[in-house]
Amino acid sequence: MAIINTTEHTVPADNGEVNLLIARQVEPGHEETFEAWAHGILETAAGFPDHLGYGLFRPATEGGPWFLVHRFRNQAAFQRWQDSPERAQWFSNCLGHHHTEIARRELHGMETWFAKPGTTRPAPPRWKMAISSGLAIFPISLAGNAVLGPYLVDLHFVLRTAAFAVVFSTLMTYVAMPAVSRLLRPWLTRG
Repeated sequence: MAIINTTEHTVPADNGEVNLLIARQVEPGHEETFEAWAHGILETAAGFPDHLGYGLFRPATEGGPWFLVHRFRNQAAFQRWQDSPERAQWFSNCLGHHHTEIARRELHGMETWFAKPGTTRPAPPRWKMAISSGLAIFPISLAGNAVLGPYLVDLHFVLRTAAFAVVFSTLMTYVAMPAVSRLLRPWLTRG
């Protein structure tokens, strides 16, 4: 897989989660050294407050890019890592590893639902994300109220709202948004 877009794409933070996707090209024969370096920098980042996790993905095809993913609770946590002396130290010690960053993308909030895995394509306009989210929320709300509503009617409204929030957010994250973003991808990515 080749990455064509090598420009950095940053969207203003909405005080939500920040996901950083980095693609690095590794020269043949240096994969083992790069992998050790990548694990080191990812594990160092994981020790920072509000770092939510990371991943290292090997190339899908021989000679393809490696992907590193960091997840942060918010923009401030992400910025702490970016500005840290620990991160700078890792990059000052990467000579001889024969790898180059070829793409970087920050995803904020709901953009992560609309990103096509393995690409650095910019997120769709927010108005398209809002329409897509509405299309996903409507059937979940309708079914949730029809199925859960009668059983939760006697609960205090705070508890009832909490139950709906848990069910709705789980279904949105794992069922509705992946399906809607896949189904609407041609429309979402159209210029």
